[in-house]
Amino acid sequence: MMPDPVHATLFLIASLSFAGVCQVLWLRSATSKRFTQRVDFGRTLRGKPLFGANKTLRGFMVMVPASGAGFVIFSQLAALAGAAEGLWALSPLGYAALGLATGFGFMAGELPNSMLKRQLDVAPGQAPPSKKLALVCLALDRTDSLLGALFAVWLCVPLPWTVWLTCLVVGPGIHAVFSFALYKLGVKKRAG
Repeated sequence: MMPDPVHATLFLIASLSFAGVCQVLWLRSATSKRFTQRVDFGRTLRGKPLFGANKTLRGFMVMVPASGAGFVIFSQLAALAGAAEGLWALSPLGYAALGLATGFGFMAGELPNSMLKRQLDVAPGQAPPSKKLALVCLALDRTDSLLGALFAVWLCVPLPWTVWLTCLVVGPGIHAVFSFALYKLGVKKRAG
């Protein structure tokens, strides 16, 4: 069953924002710093790191389960508010699985962009020297994880095109807020 686009958009934004807050708190914690194993496990492509030093297991460790929890929490809140009929007809376990897949898609969506930047000799956490390339990379940085998340949702349940569009318009601003928060907390080296 196709969900109501407004309900689905608000649900996805709320659930992923919840997971994002959990991610910020996790990345700021001393405990997270123990899990800096790179997700590319040191593999290279053309003599360059596949994804680079900033793509580590610690990124996946909380975003994925926090997305699962967020999907369950916000689906239950929607049910309490009488808005559940505007979402997908899933059990709490179904929402947990959808959230886990979405969180994984969110994190995996960043990997192709990281690989591209490593192949272009852009250091992890740095902006490209060319202004045009910097703008392209900024646009990719603001949308890649969201596209990965939306693709994961779309693989599992029906997703109206208007949800894609709205999330891709609103999402980069939300992403910028989280990036700035990570920068201010000292997790990221630059705000952009």
